[in-house]
Amino acid sequence: MSPIVVMGVSGSGKSTVGAALAQRLRVPFADADDFHPPANIAKMTSGQPLNDEDRRPWLEAIGKWLAERGEHGGVMSCSALKRMYRDRLRRHCPDVEFVHLSGTPEVIGRRQASRPGHFMPASLLNSQFATLEPLEPDEKGVTIDVDQSIDAIVESYVTATE
Repeated sequence: MSPIVVMGVSGSGKSTVGAALAQRLRVPFADADDFHPPANIAKMTSGQPLNDEDRRPWLEAIGKWLAERGEHGGVMSCSALKRMYRDRLRRHCPDVEFVHLSGTPEVIGRRQASRPGHFMPASLLNSQFATLEPLEPDEKGVTIDVDQSIDAIVESYVTATE
């Protein structure tokens, strides 16, 4: 089983879906938020979006985690908004598969509003959508609409990959 990255903008449900998917597949789960250096968290908490240089060491750490999962699999929740970020992860783990949790700004905004205290403020949602580059046809993965239950999202993934 290839490692999986559950990707999407902040508030799309990456962590919740990733944990549920990992439980369903019986593989380890990790949240990319836990891989951010303190400087990145401070920057986001102050309302500043990260730049590509800020993300480089973070993506390297995530890529190494994915590579360590190897053929045994694992699920990582990670925004992976740009193709170049996903390419960096693939350099470490060429077989990684992506699950893009897709939704409208309105749906994601409602989800974000229900997460008080998260370090990614809702004010950065527009920058996340501006940065997002959806999966391209040559990228291994599926896109799933987030406007449904967690169980339905996990089942959509399992059905799509059978």
